This record gives sequence, structure tokens and C-alpha cells, in this order.
Amino acid sequence: MTEKSYLRKIEEHKGIILKVVNLYADDLEDRKDLYQEIVLQSWTAYPRFEGSSKFSTWLYRISLNVSLTFLNKRKKVEKIKESSNTEISVEPQELSERADFLYRAIKQLAEIDRSIIMLHLDGFDNTEISEIIGISKGNATVKLHRIKQQLTTILNGK
Repeated sequence: MTEKSYLRKIEEHKGIILKVVNLYADDLEDRKDLYQEIVLQSWTAYPRFEGSSKFSTWLYRISLNVSLTFLNKRKKVEKIKESSNTEISVEPQELSERADFLYRAIKQLAEIDRSIIMLHLDGFDNTEISEIIGISKGNATVKLHRIKQQLTTILNGK
């Protein structure tokens, strides 16, 4: 597996990383840092990617794990801002008013629940979600049902 094939796959699946980054980091500098960390960690793990799952599934798992680790580190240490001259734009895309409302509601969920609903909204079935998150299919099904109920409550303003 070459660097060229890795970079091609990252470019094809960049949207996955951007969704995760925008869901777990609020500050522009944090989004840049998290994006770079996901790319670095996925590059490090790429030689071990065997193709037994889809690349998108594998990349989601890495992106989510890196994001959750990033959040945990953020809680333990003060934020250190560094200037970055990166060309990567991780600004949130312009969203419709309804999509923005849903996005804000999702950000109110627990970290793991955000991951589950994001994967569901991206069309992953419960089996794939369970593989990515590392829980049983039954647990994924139950969690997804509860998340939908919680989102309904949030969106209805109750």
C-alpha cells in the first residue's frame, strides 16, 4: 500500500473526516489540529488496513477514536493555541436552517451517541455501526432507538 493510494483514498473520503471533526471540535484551530491528527493516525495505521472492511468503515473508526481521545486530552490539559499555516479548510459547510438545527441538537448528545447517530445518518446499518463503535449489534440498535427519542425531545424543545 503506497503513499499515493493512501492520499487518493483520504481525498475520496475527506468528507468523513470533516463530519467527525466538525462534530467534535468547535474552535477552528481545534478542527485543524483534529483533522491533522486523524490523517496522521490513519497514515500510521494504513499499513495494517487489510481490506476486510470498507475503507470508509475503517476511516470512521479511526476518526472517531482519535476524536474521542482528543476530547479526553482536552479535558485534562489547557488548550494551547498554535498558529498553523495549513491549507486544509475545515470550516463547517454552509447548512440549511433545518440541517443546522439538527446539527446543534446532535452536538447536545453524549460523545458516543453523536458517533452512532452520525453513522446512521450516513447510511451505515446497525451491524456496521456496531463494528465501527465496538459494541454489539443489539446494543447499537437499542442505543440508536434511544438517541432518536432523545433527539426528538431536543428538537421539539421539551
